[in-house]
Amino acid sequence: MARAIMLQGTGSDVGKTVLVAGLCRAAKKRGLKVRPFKPQNMSNNAAVADIPGDNHHGGGEIGRAQWLQAIACGVPPSVHMNPVLLKPQTDVGAQVIVQGKVFGEARARDYQALKGRLMDAVLESWGKVGEGADLVIVEGAGSPAEINLRSRDIANMGFATRADVPVVLVGDIDRGGVIASIAGTHLILPEEDRRMIVGYLVNKFRGDVSLFDDGIKAIDKFTGWRCFGVVPWLKAAARLPSEDSVVLERLASGGARALKVAVPMLGRIANFDDLDPLKAEPQVEVVFVPPGKPLPADAGLVVIPGSKSTIGDLLKFRENGWDRDLAVHRKRGGHVVGICGGYQMLGRVVRDPDGIEGSVTEAEGLGLLDVETVMEPEKTVRNVSARSVPFDLPLEGYEIHLGRTTGPDTVRPSAIINGAEDGAISADGKVIGTYMHGLFGADGFRGKFLESLGVRGGGIDYRAEVERALDEAAAELETHLDCDAIFGLAR
Repeated sequence: MARAIMLQGTGSDVGKTVLVAGLCRAAKKRGLKVRPFKPQNMSNNAAVADIPGDNHHGGGEIGRAQWLQAIACGVPPSVHMNPVLLKPQTDVGAQVIVQGKVFGEARARDYQALKGRLMDAVLESWGKVGEGADLVIVEGAGSPAEINLRSRDIANMGFATRADVPVVLVGDIDRGGVIASIAGTHLILPEEDRRMIVGYLVNKFRGDVSLFDDGIKAIDKFTGWRCFGVVPWLKAAARLPSEDSVVLERLASGGARALKVAVPMLGRIANFDDLDPLKAEPQVEVVFVPPGKPLPADAGLVVIPGSKSTIGDLLKFRENGWDRDLAVHRKRGGHVVGICGGYQMLGRVVRDPDGIEGSVTEAEGLGLLDVETVMEPEKTVRNVSARSVPFDLPLEGYEIHLGRTTGPDTVRPSAIINGAEDGAISADGKVIGTYMHGLFGADGFRGKFLESLGVRGGGIDYRAEVERALDEAAAELETHLDCDAIFGLAR
């Protein structure tokens, strides 16, 4: 079995995902065969990964964070890197994905009872990820300090104690209270869990790191834990795909540019990293529009992203008045792109006769494309190579969706995927719908598409930018953390 070390946070959004990715890249640069692992993830930003031994179904779903961490390791992503993925559909329920496949739906209370059965899958995947590896770097979820959930935990100390993986605790100084959060975690953990922690690190420090020397002394006094270092705010993190929707408010490109792209922040927004390549373009400003705010009148392009609950988000879209904003945008000659659930919303109607998404089984669409969608139980999950029809350029991405979309506008497909037509384009060419995620990641297509909107784009190798950002993050961690000690404590 490979040696392993685990990063757990004092809370959510402390930066564990980027730290694990950076440490994975640092270990790879040292010549180690390294793999990522996250027992349980909750996110509607999913990626398509290999299902070892299954050549018939195209692939399975994992959190996009583990997809990024696999890239950092230089290995193909596997469903075993994230054996349990929860995709929230309502405020109280989620779709449960186990080892890449839909396991079922669960309300929050029911899921707590289900966790005991899921631990077997977690430990099976854990064994598979470690095969042939020198090191596995594990990411926790939420915080081990949620002791009310400890008895059935599979994401933090429940996993660490079962798999005997030492833990480095991560505190976030940017949100304040980092001394209390680390010392408080030490105070409330039961002894069995506390002894798993080999030390801590402080993340997202701005300014002179030496100013925190007294903070380290205070934490040492309360906990006796070793400090592995203080990590500055990693600028490279802004150039890496974000997984958790809690960061959406911070994701605007910033600064006026030649083209403003407006993205409504749907309640169950999914795979919003589809917008990252546009954010990387110097001439493009991406604005995520929160509920209650109108779509900006000066936007040249509106992108309606994916959704885990198309009908629910469509109803909220109207409640926000975004349907009226979008109609005005169209009258002004503005362009619209709908991806996956966003494509379904652009049609005349969305039907869900089996109630797959919930109790509302039909909703009027936005009517910008002459198509209609019927939800079907069979889920499409696959990586694809495709070709843009309007620009005759290669595309590469993935599909994760329920539903079949048909109608007159599909005679103008937006892409050819594996020989089959996909998507639809309006008669004037200004409204595009597609089921393919990753559309804007194709550099040639992105450049030509922006050119068609009157903006100079392209010249950016987006995937190379991600690789450079991972290298920069790894270099920063090597500078500010005692990586020798962290890797050396893996067991």
